[in-house]
Amino acid sequence: MTVLVTDTGFSRPTDAIDYVPVRTAHPGAQALDIPSDINLDDVLNLALQAQDLRIDFPSFADGRGFTLASRLRREGFKGTLRAAGHVIADQYAMARRCGFDAVEISDDLAQRQPEDQWLARANWQDNSYQNRLRGARLSLNQETV
Repeated sequence: MTVLVTDTGFSRPTDAIDYVPVRTAHPGAQALDIPSDINLDDVLNLALQAQDLRIDFPSFADGRGFTLASRLRREGFKGTLRAAGHVIADQYAMARRCGFDAVEISDDLAQRQPEDQWLARANWQDNSYQNRLRGARLSLNQETV
C-alpha cells in the first residue's frame, strides 16, 4: 500500500487511476507514469495532453523529478502532478514549489517519517527564501524610517 501526502497530511489514495508507462502510452492516455531519466522533449506533447502525471523518485538523492515537474508546469501542464517513490519529508516543500500536488510514499517510509514531519513542511509557501528575503527587506525599510 501507499500513503498520499498533501498539505493536510496523510491519506490513502482513493482514486483508482490506472497509470500507463509514458514510454508505451498511446496518444490520449490520461494518466502517465514518468521515470526520472526520461528526456521530456521526447514525450512532452503526450504528457501535456494527460490529466494525471506521476513522476518516479527512485532515490531521495535523485532530484531529476523536481526538474521535470518544474518544466511541465512551465510548459503549461494544468493537471494533477504526483511525486512517487523515495521523497523524504525534508523535500516536501521543494516538491510543492516545483508544482507537485501530492507525494505518494510507501507505508514503510510513512512509518519512519510520520505525518507530523510532513505537516511541519506544509506551510511551504510561507517559508520560501523569497518570502524570508521580503521579510528582511521590510525590516530594513522599517528601521530606516
